[in-house]
Amino acid sequence: MTTTWQTGDLPAEVRVGPLGWVRVVRRGVPLALVVFGGLALLLTLRLVERPVFGPRRPVTPWITQGVCRMALMLIGLSCHTEGRPMRHKGAVVSNHVSWLDIFVLNAAQKIYFVAKSEVAAWPLIGWLARATGTLFIRRDAREAKVQKTLFEARLDSDHRLLFFPEGTSTDGQRVLTFKPTLFQAFFAPGLHETVWIQPVTLVYHAPAGCDGRFYGWWGEMEFAPHLFKTLAARKNGGVTVTYHAPLAAVDFSDRKALARACEAAVRSGLPV
Repeated sequence: MTTTWQTGDLPAEVRVGPLGWVRVVRRGVPLALVVFGGLALLLTLRLVERPVFGPRRPVTPWITQGVCRMALMLIGLSCHTEGRPMRHKGAVVSNHVSWLDIFVLNAAQKIYFVAKSEVAAWPLIGWLARATGTLFIRRDAREAKVQKTLFEARLDSDHRLLFFPEGTSTDGQRVLTFKPTLFQAFFAPGLHETVWIQPVTLVYHAPAGCDGRFYGWWGEMEFAPHLFKTLAARKNGGVTVTYHAPLAAVDFSDRKALARACEAAVRSGLPV
């Protein structure tokens, strides 16, 4: 069962005025053309890439990365990066704030998200996730053996995986306790000795004059109103992406120790 993070202290509702709707159209139409045009190109190339390279994707991830970079420019969200993505075989873990995380994290490197199985059925986001090679799993300790097999197959295909150990999104002002379930896959023989995990911290900066949780998307918030609010913003906000030092799984005794170390690193990137 998936638990969604909730808080009774919700930000004030942002009403989109006439000029805001002008900005929604001015940004939203090019954004839709870029996203769906990129999706069409990706699916077309996959018709060749899949039979030739199998699970390996030497070409289409570049399309995903380019689309995400263009999308952030059109949305008006500036990105500042600290540190750099690792070159080791392994996975990336991050705090989870918004649907925007997908664009932000994909823009910096070629990665494949690990998402809860429910995401596959979400309109728009689910379609994009499936097309870009997202690995859908059930967050259940009883699925550890299956997850290990799936992770191993992806890593053997040179896929760098990314998952959100909090298991839910928040308002971006905190980091929840990391769930250790998915970390168990990295302690399987053959993976434990070679895999690395890189913690990443996302810190969103709201447009001037807006609630600091402006970009947070959590609880029962609906996607469309949040998207319109984001596109309608008169002033642009930003996000800082901090890449922490990678951690070797072999240096940790078990999944809980590795999860705690990753959580501490991600938490250290939040503003004091």
